[in-house]
Amino acid sequence: MPIAPINGIEMYYEIHGSGQPIVFSHGRGGNHFSWWQQLADFSRDYKCITFDHRGWGLTSDVTNGPGTKAFSDDLESLLDYLEIEKTALVSQSMGGITNLNFTLKSPHRVSALVLGDTTGGIGDPSVVDLLGDVHPPEHPLGRALSTHFIEHNPAKTTLFQQIGFLNPAMPISVVSPLFRNPDGPKKEDLSDMVTPTLLIVGREDLIFPPHVMEAATKLIPNATLEIVANAAHSTHFEQPEEFNKLVRMLLGNVANWS
Repeated sequence: MPIAPINGIEMYYEIHGSGQPIVFSHGRGGNHFSWWQQLADFSRDYKCITFDHRGWGLTSDVTNGPGTKAFSDDLESLLDYLEIEKTALVSQSMGGITNLNFTLKSPHRVSALVLGDTTGGIGDPSVVDLLGDVHPPEHPLGRALSTHFIEHNPAKTTLFQQIGFLNPAMPISVVSPLFRNPDGPKKEDLSDMVTPTLLIVGREDLIFPPHVMEAATKLIPNATLEIVANAAHSTHFEQPEEFNKLVRMLLGNVANWS
């Protein structure tokens, strides 16, 4: 089992394919398995790295440790361990916090950034205040998958649930404050970003609705927003062909991978 001993934990990771690297960072309800529809596509042309955040999936955690605050440092250490100097970063939900924080800290190591169904934890009032009005339903499927997807894809809906069940039980209070964190990156922190950035959101996303994602996009230079129909908070899972196409378009325009 591929394990990276970093920062006092044992981080599970996988590598598929060869070429320029892409690292996929999963959300709260997922783990490395969540990206199976991306691996089948991108591993034909790229080196694809998936991993489990500390405390998720097959990655260990430490008692009374830094928890989610260490995510971006863990990503940096994983890249160092794998001797990857520069990579594209693709994320969903919580993984966007990992990837945006890492990009702000080490922009020279990021060739492109994809924020899927996430603001990346932006703490600017123009975004946080909008999130304060968002009250997603308590049922997990109502938060993560669109009604259209659930009705038309019962097998994949079950698979989505089973992937989430592989994670240790964790209260939502562990992650929720990160999404509405007024201490997250502000407009002035984002103003110097030069990394090509793509934000993708499902039209039915109830956690980060399109109008919230639009506000976040306006704060990031070189950023574009794509809204995907018949998807909610898991565009990569619900509409993988469209998600993958959009990511490929971004990566195809990346001039500097090294």
